[in-house]
Amino acid sequence: MEELKKYLLKDIAVTQTGPFGSQLHEEDYVNNGTPIVTVEHLGDLGFSLIKLPLVSDVDKTRLKKYILKEGDIVFSRVGSIDRCTYVSKKEEGWLFSGRCLRVRFNEKADARFISFYFRQKYFKEMMLNISVGATMPSLNTALMDNILLFLPSKETQQKVASVLSSIDSKIELNNRINTELETMAKTLYDYWFVQFDFPDANGKPYKTSGGKMVWNKELKREIPERWKVLDLHEIAKCIMGQSPKGESYNQNYIGTPLLNGPADYENGALKGRTYTTEPTRLCQKDDLVLCIRATIGNLVYSEQEFCLGRGVAAVRPNEKRISELVYFLLLQEIERFKIQATGSIIVGITKDDLIESKCLIPDDELIDTFHKLIKPQFDKIRINIKENQKLTELRDWLLPMLMNGQVKVG
Repeated sequence: MEELKKYLLKDIAVTQTGPFGSQLHEEDYVNNGTPIVTVEHLGDLGFSLIKLPLVSDVDKTRLKKYILKEGDIVFSRVGSIDRCTYVSKKEEGWLFSGRCLRVRFNEKADARFISFYFRQKYFKEMMLNISVGATMPSLNTALMDNILLFLPSKETQQKVASVLSSIDSKIELNNRINTELETMAKTLYDYWFVQFDFPDANGKPYKTSGGKMVWNKELKREIPERWKVLDLHEIAKCIMGQSPKGESYNQNYIGTPLLNGPADYENGALKGRTYTTEPTRLCQKDDLVLCIRATIGNLVYSEQEFCLGRGVAAVRPNEKRISELVYFLLLQEIERFKIQATGSIIVGITKDDLIESKCLIPDDELIDTFHKLIKPQFDKIRINIKENQKLTELRDWLLPMLMNGQVKVG
């Protein structure tokens, strides 16, 4: 086993706090410009691009000392302080916000290796322990500078980083494939079930070719003749979550895995982090599970049985052939619920909200055609998600063993 050398973080890196509120305000954000990452965008596999704020070229020049370059690592400074993200080549030139800290390494360390080092469970727990703040944990440059690290030689760091990076690259590739597959499926759904240009009896686009449309009072729009509008509960079973007793919870994998909300979603899959010996409401394999409180959405297929806490619900289509159709119908409803939540009408989805969701149902022939076209794509997405789970488990198993030298890279 290679002897590990002791370092303080300040020996191998410089830590910098992002621009504070006096230097940058939300009103400075523009529609076109340079991205600036904040806590909400930090993730193990890269930055989330959802609602990424942008700043003007003038502000980028003014804030040039906060520009990121490849190899930097961005930490959350407040709140979720165990979250950090490695800056790749494609994010070079972006900026980071005042709610973050940037760590930039010198030649003594391999930044990619250190990014994996920071993802170890024990390191995340240590970060929470050294944080300050009575109500919300926070970090500062002094705390970061004095973090103690035990590192192998730089050559070994580079070898370890290469192995772990190859696993992450495969996970990222699967995610890109899944995004493309779902985009293609949604494009077809929109064309057929939103624009109503599904193939008519002659194989031509229905609405564009003059297919008969009728006014529907419930949807307040025209729909194809003979299509039906049904409540969700008429085509699927809706199961609202109910949290078990707190004393039944455990972290020892005893009982049934429990889902409570967005924290139990990982890389497109469900992952119960807590178990309960007294499960209440259960979902089954192939059910559609979504978050219904505070965070609304995160719709995914379940691959096993879970106990449903009050923050989630499951939808079980009455027929497998309508599963993909129900998936996209739910996505539409979720967008509506989010708009309502933003307007402070609701803070979560009630049972009535869910079961009374209006579903536009075509004739059997079109349902069957859509199912046959889309199911193979959904099957491939689910296979990739399962593979990512296995890869993640492998990476997380290898991570501490490679870091402490129990496993060597040839």
